[in-house]
Amino acid sequence: MLNGLWLGFFLVAAISALAQWLVGGNAGIFAAMVESIFAMAKLSVEVMVLLFGTLTLWLGFLKIAEKAGIVEWLAKVLGPLFSRLMPEVPPGHPALGLITMNFAANGLGLDNAATPIGLKAMRSLQELNPSSTTASNAQILFLVLNASSLTLLPVTIFMYRAQQGAPDPTMVFLPILLATSCSTLVGLLSVAVMQRLRLWDPVVLAYLIPGALLLGGFMAFLGTLSAAALASLSSILGNLTLFGVIMLFLVIGALRRVQVYEAFVEGAKEGFDVAKSLLPYLVAMLVAVGVLRASGALELALDGIRHAVTWMGLDTRFVEGLPTALVKPFSGSAARAMLIETMQTQGVDSFPALVAATIQGSTETTFYVLAVYFGAVGIQRVRHAVGCALLAELAGVIAAIFVCYWFFA
Repeated sequence: MLNGLWLGFFLVAAISALAQWLVGGNAGIFAAMVESIFAMAKLSVEVMVLLFGTLTLWLGFLKIAEKAGIVEWLAKVLGPLFSRLMPEVPPGHPALGLITMNFAANGLGLDNAATPIGLKAMRSLQELNPSSTTASNAQILFLVLNASSLTLLPVTIFMYRAQQGAPDPTMVFLPILLATSCSTLVGLLSVAVMQRLRLWDPVVLAYLIPGALLLGGFMAFLGTLSAAALASLSSILGNLTLFGVIMLFLVIGALRRVQVYEAFVEGAKEGFDVAKSLLPYLVAMLVAVGVLRASGALELALDGIRHAVTWMGLDTRFVEGLPTALVKPFSGSAARAMLIETMQTQGVDSFPALVAATIQGSTETTFYVLAVYFGAVGIQRVRHAVGCALLAELAGVIAAIFVCYWFFA
């Protein structure tokens, strides 16, 4: 699947560039595509430099958590739920605790912590996988839920809006929360259908219903706060959670007589090895994405969407915010650039900019996640992971558009 996807990017880019050359005489498009190849290769190395440090740091702390028994405890707490959703994972397996920690980090917008924990979880699931190249059901469910981008505190989106001068950076908080909840629900349901999971099992409902009630209560509470209080809560909660997790690992490790320094170094070495294996996959995917962007294929797609929406007699304001949606599945940095560009050209609180910000906060870099997570364990046949992840992505985009019309139109 990844092989066909990667080749497809180059073929679409080549066809788009060839059409522009033959119709419009734009011979410079080929030079731009070649330049993009080398630029993306350079970007891959720059990303890996940052990823080396992040993986080394967090896998070091994670090793302390493992030796202190924290991961094992989390696995026992969620064992009944995941024994239904991931029946091939034995109860109490460390992968369950790692998956829980990854979801918690993603929900709080702690991207730097979520990625290394997620990679560790995927490697742990691979130990149970009878195939070295084909994704297991548990790996697919984990990846799709990860790619659905469930975010309770989108702190990074607030930061982007504040940098662009938004008087109320947290204006998109509730729209993002609603849209990302929709994408996660669609991702879970699509995998459940493909894998015939019993979501109506009493044990599953015992976990999901209280979670939904807590989320609804949290949303109701946040709705009573002022914009300033909400922004302050988002920032404080995110930073306190991040530092609190580190201190929790260290304190519990020390109380249980874990040699925390030695454990940290041991985990850090694993982080270095994991990061080193990711570079070829990152280069391959980012180069393909760069060529696709430089060819003008994305802009042509946007023009087509605009004409289709106009033909149907619908409001076209949201179309200007779609560049973020079009590139987000392929590249987080490209989507971030598109978001900032939309805010600068349309206005930070314009309707297209609000749509773009909501899409950015409620969707994930699906193909990047596929390349990194599956690439880290050598998976080549991803089965229904791509389809389910893209369906969740589409649900997040559609929900973001409708919610923005509800809140801001």
